[in-house]
Amino acid sequence: MDAKLTIKLDKYVIDRAKNYASSHNRSLSRLIESYLQSLVIQDDSNDNEEIQISPFVRSLSTGNNIPADMDYKREYTNYLIEKYK
Repeated sequence: MDAKLTIKLDKYVIDRAKNYASSHNRSLSRLIESYLQSLVIQDDSNDNEEIQISPFVRSLSTGNNIPADMDYKREYTNYLIEKYK
């Protein structure tokens, strides 16, 4: 069920949005509706689920576990000392 909504926006933004909607064969109303729907769906999914890790990022995993107490600054310093001996 569609309902009417009146909003105030900057004229320049409205004109550019109309041009964008026209170039994508959509009405400005449907464009705004799609955007708002994406925000609502995104917000709902964040409330109900943990963050999803994409398959690409998951593929970058090396399988090595780094100890929580590791001093990475000291390790990197030691690496540089050895590298430039």
